[in-house]
Amino acid sequence: MEGNVSRRGGSQARVLGGRRGGVRSWGGGPDGGVSRLAGGRARGPGCGLGGARGVSRLLGRGRNVGVWGGRTGGVSRLAGAERGGPRLGVPGGRRVPAPGGGADVGSWGAGRGVSPARGAERGAAAVPGGGGRGSVPAAWGRGPARGGEAGGRVRGGGDSGAGPPERLFARGRRDWRQEGNRLFQAGDYAAALPPNTRAWSLCAGPPEAPVLHATGPPATLKLVSGGRAPGPWRAIEADGHDVKALFRRSQALQKLGRLDQAVYDLRRCVSLEPRNKAFQEALHDLGSSMQEKMKFMSCTDSKVEQMFQILLDPKETDTDKKQKAAQNLIVLAREEAGAEKIFQSDGVRLLLRMLDTGREDVMLAALRTLAGLCSGHRSRTMAILAELGAPRVSAMLGVEHKQVSLAACNLLQVMFDALKEGLQRDFRGKEEALVLDPSKELKLLIGHLLEMLNREGTSAHGRDNTLNLLIKVVPRKSLRDPNNSLTLWVIDQGLKKILEVGGTVCEAPDSLTVTENSRMSAAILLSRLYSDLKCDAERENFHRLCEDYVRSWFEGHGLAGKLRAIQTASCLLQGPSEAGNQVLELEGIMESVLALCASVREVDQLVAVEALIHAADKAKRASFITANGVTLLKNIYKCSGRDSIRIRALVGLCKLGSAGGTDFSMKQFAEGSTLKLAKQCRKWLCNEAIDAGTRRWAVEGLAYLTFDADVKEEFVEDKAAVQAMFQLAKVCLQSIAPVLFAPDPQMLELAKYAKQHVPERHPKDEPGCVRRRVRKLLAAGVVSALTCMVKSENPVLTNSCRELISRVFLAVVEEAADRGSVVAQGGGKALIPLSLEGTEVGQAKAAQALAKITITSNPDMAFPGERIYEVVRPLVSLLHLHRTGLENFEGLMALTNLAGISERLRQKILKEKAVPMIEGYMFEEHELLRLAATECMCNMAMSTEVQELFLAEGSDRLKLLVLYSGEDDEKLRRAASGTLAMLTSVLPQICGKVTQVTAHWLEILQALLLSPNVELQHRGTVIVLNMMAADREIAAKLMESEMLEILSVLAKEERNKPRVAQAAKECLAQAVAYGLIKPNVNGE
Repeated sequence: MEGNVSRRGGSQARVLGGRRGGVRSWGGGPDGGVSRLAGGRARGPGCGLGGARGVSRLLGRGRNVGVWGGRTGGVSRLAGAERGGPRLGVPGGRRVPAPGGGADVGSWGAGRGVSPARGAERGAAAVPGGGGRGSVPAAWGRGPARGGEAGGRVRGGGDSGAGPPERLFARGRRDWRQEGNRLFQAGDYAAALPPNTRAWSLCAGPPEAPVLHATGPPATLKLVSGGRAPGPWRAIEADGHDVKALFRRSQALQKLGRLDQAVYDLRRCVSLEPRNKAFQEALHDLGSSMQEKMKFMSCTDSKVEQMFQILLDPKETDTDKKQKAAQNLIVLAREEAGAEKIFQSDGVRLLLRMLDTGREDVMLAALRTLAGLCSGHRSRTMAILAELGAPRVSAMLGVEHKQVSLAACNLLQVMFDALKEGLQRDFRGKEEALVLDPSKELKLLIGHLLEMLNREGTSAHGRDNTLNLLIKVVPRKSLRDPNNSLTLWVIDQGLKKILEVGGTVCEAPDSLTVTENSRMSAAILLSRLYSDLKCDAERENFHRLCEDYVRSWFEGHGLAGKLRAIQTASCLLQGPSEAGNQVLELEGIMESVLALCASVREVDQLVAVEALIHAADKAKRASFITANGVTLLKNIYKCSGRDSIRIRALVGLCKLGSAGGTDFSMKQFAEGSTLKLAKQCRKWLCNEAIDAGTRRWAVEGLAYLTFDADVKEEFVEDKAAVQAMFQLAKVCLQSIAPVLFAPDPQMLELAKYAKQHVPERHPKDEPGCVRRRVRKLLAAGVVSALTCMVKSENPVLTNSCRELISRVFLAVVEEAADRGSVVAQGGGKALIPLSLEGTEVGQAKAAQALAKITITSNPDMAFPGERIYEVVRPLVSLLHLHRTGLENFEGLMALTNLAGISERLRQKILKEKAVPMIEGYMFEEHELLRLAATECMCNMAMSTEVQELFLAEGSDRLKLLVLYSGEDDEKLRRAASGTLAMLTSVLPQICGKVTQVTAHWLEILQALLLSPNVELQHRGTVIVLNMMAADREIAAKLMESEMLEILSVLAKEERNKPRVAQAAKECLAQAVAYGLIKPNVNGE
């Protein structure tokens, strides 16, 4: 086989390789074989793995000339030789004889590849720059170039005596590369790129460039851009067969999103190395990505334009086709990739054209698509707002078409959310710095919304949407946020405009167009703004602005001005009542209210009666009105010809008649008067011919009258009235709550202690009567009505309303038998948001209702899916010290059930920091609290984090459990001993500590084993077994005591107590294994 060569492409190559002097294509021979790993084929010996004396490009062995390093005497290009092998470019490198003989290989001027000359004698190999016989390639594996004779220079190479300039040149390149590698490993990709580029610039020539470029730091894959030519690009320019460079370039192209070019490079890699599994897998994955992208692009690129054409074509008459195109556009905009595609495809301009068409369906599609584009994207929102213009966006809110106005309101809500998120986040870095501060855009939008409130031509529902939007976006979401500057700005710029809407008298000429909900929405907005103020100075400014506005209308504008002033006072009384009460104390306001009640004009009576109703909230003023206004209200009720006025007068009488609240001893009217009023309210409530606004006044009248228990009983018996009230669910909660509640016993005791008037409970407010009323309301569907209220986003659902709903829910889940029905109707789901938002009292009531449901119902069924994890936080809130003892107890019981379900729930409880509070209640004197806390800790001890707490030095946790295991309370002993049994089984270290925490540990364990309760006996034997298995000394102490006799007796109770007997036998077997006892003759 020696010397047997074949011709291929004009060079001498041995396909399968010879032993001595042969040229081998794929694997180097053992003696002198020249190996090429990939791509060599016909030109030149290899770059791969050499044999013992072979010339190797990557890994040299023996006398190899390698790229990465040879061992004995090998010349290494990058990593150096192991024993005396000179490193390429390192001063002092010695010359190594060339494998073919006849010439030396210089350690300085060595080129990129090793190639034999055409017709080389005796198998001699010539190294570019090192001297040799024959021809040398101009590049690695490329065409021949004439070389020099033995010892001569080839292509600027140099002999063995290369001078200092070349040494310095190589050292600079090496240092730059090392610096680039160090920065890249530190994660500073931007800083790693310049050193890497500098190393490339110091390449000695084209033959050396491909390896250096292909093997340099991959920082360019992180920072690749179209304007640069990174290393893989340059390497491929030097050698198109460099698979490493091709593979890296394909990675860079993938990062750029140029998948088609990346696939082309990977295919070339596979063709060059068809057996490389890494290339094959990368090509398969990239092909899948390309198919997904092509599929998506076929659904977006080709269809986005079609959808716009269909929607903008005035000649298109196919309604179904338009609706489908609009729906597809909206759905596409809700996905980030689709939204970006629409935005980049000049979609905003096309959407503006859709808004200009004036067709409601097209405008709706455009507004909803814009909402999708703006959702969660601050920079895109600012760009769309700049293109659309704040005046135009706000003007769409005031159009007559309700759906278009609502869609515009939703778009503005999304814009506000995106812009306000930018204010809350701390942006850093170059990309974020390009986005401007959105606070200017926020104020610009809010300013246009405030102008919408009193602008002529704004529709009534558009005005309502504007108020609702301001309610949502202006006040702070949390009082923990110290910045209320937006609220202060709105008060200064728009408070009078809000008061103008709230004080509108619909019957007056040139009044604003409003709905029946406008004044309530304005009152809620005023209340939210007032609640958002932080100090007395800000509140005094609010009061001053309100008083100035009311005084400006009350003085100098005649009767119409007085009506507007009184109507504004009514709005303030419904919202920030403190400001409303101060307005009523202005000179002449209250007298004008009473005077207008006697007016012959219906509009005057309407405004005055409403003001009188709202003014009666204050007890002092209610007494004044009772003395001076009851006669007027009775006359209006009897004589007025309009039901709207009569029912308002009736509500005024109801309110004054209920001034004593639930106090049976304080009756404002004669016996039976409240029943007559309630009967008339129920009559109006059930009359469907009356408009909804008037019927709501009847519900409000019942809200006051149902403080009387007789009215409650009659009301729940009237099924038609109850069902009618549920249909008016937006305000019916004000009537439901008093139907259920009885006076707080703690308030009764406090009144007795303070020697004040003690409220007297009505006999029909006893617990039995309350339970009967609750059952009747449950049968009528009260839970469904409450659930609908919680789901609604109406601004009427204020924090006070949420508290009332929470109180009703707590009342209906009082009986364990009713809780399943409440859960089935959606009550559990509705309670979660109530326990997280609203007043502190409302949140506590909702959390307590959740606890009651969790105690008696299967939590997995009551709160399916991820909802069960949302229940943990409200339950933990019940453990705070300012909660009542009943709330603490029910919270602990509910957490006990949750902790026994899964480790994930236990981790959630730990995350909410409940374990320290649970430990605190284990020291409580109250027996039930102590028991509930110990049971909860027993379930929590299944978590590793809790188990480690019992190993802490200086802690009394373990001592408390041991002592509780010897208490008289059987339930407490069971919980404590169960926790001990669990801890001793998973933590052997605990066993030794049990004997140290108290001197009575042995007596406590014996008492557990002698207990008549089988569960306690089982827990005790398991603890003893764990302690004996943990330490022989502890086992010896146990066997020296009476424990041996006790275990022997228990081991024989196989029939009655199989688990106890089995554990006792294992204890005795452990003692036998230790040699502490011996088995008897029968082996027992």
